[in-house]
Amino acid sequence: MRQLHWATRTGLIVLILLVFGAVGYVVTRPSPVVHHVAPPVVPHSDGLSDNQDGFRFQPIEVPAERGSSVPISFKIIGPSGKPETAFPENQTKQLHFFVVRDDMQSYQHVHPELRGDTWHTTASVPDGGAYRMYAEFIGRDPLHPIVLGSAFIIPGDTTFVPLPEPAGSTEVDGFVVTRPDGPTKPLVGKPSTIRLRIADSSGAPVTAPEEHLGAYGHLTGFNAILHSVTHLHPLQRLGTALPDGELTFQANFAERGEHRLFLEFRVGGVVRTAAFTVFVT
Repeated sequence: MRQLHWATRTGLIVLILLVFGAVGYVVTRPSPVVHHVAPPVVPHSDGLSDNQDGFRFQPIEVPAERGSSVPISFKIIGPSGKPETAFPENQTKQLHFFVVRDDMQSYQHVHPELRGDTWHTTASVPDGGAYRMYAEFIGRDPLHPIVLGSAFIIPGDTTFVPLPEPAGSTEVDGFVVTRPDGPTKPLVGKPSTIRLRIADSSGAPVTAPEEHLGAYGHLTGFNAILHSVTHLHPLQRLGTALPDGELTFQANFAERGEHRLFLEFRVGGVVRTAAFTVFVT
């Protein structure tokens, strides 16, 4: 009986130790931690706002009526609260300035000059409607220029132009710009290459376009609905042979939908602008 009583006591002790051990394990074991992390806020230098990264677009003189050479002036207010009067060169210019109507017509790309602390330029405003102007310059990140945007409206009748469908080619002043890949649809948020071939009126490839803004061509894209800007970087350096007249640009579209792309190239001392539509999926 004594041996049985001892065995019973021993069993009870072991059982108690096991229970407390399990309880201790349950209590001390770290519970799963669920982190509710908000997605990172990534600044977009897309021209949808008049301020970005501490810089602000301050209009001084804005077009209010039609004209072939309407004056525009503005200041770029920097993070210090004072006007910025110098920027690192971006494709041979300190500041690029674009004016586009909301139906993607009347595209212009000019380079304002600085007078004092104010930037001045002119633009052709041939028709009424809603327009947006964009100032592009290098801020803190040399690889991603800042683009500040501001809208203005020209009153009066407007001849609305429907956005052309995506196509494999377009023509300007007798030159034909072809997409060798056809009207392909780049993927949103993924690096892609835009290939463009330039041919003259006889069909011969333009193998030696002249330098324009430090490259063989300049390509800018605008979302047809949001009016945001997409940066497209030329991949060929000056001096590279172009046996088939093909230019290539690197793109990364941030939004789906239709984008209007404007290719500027120089031949015979004249800059032409070829426009075409690209659908991003």
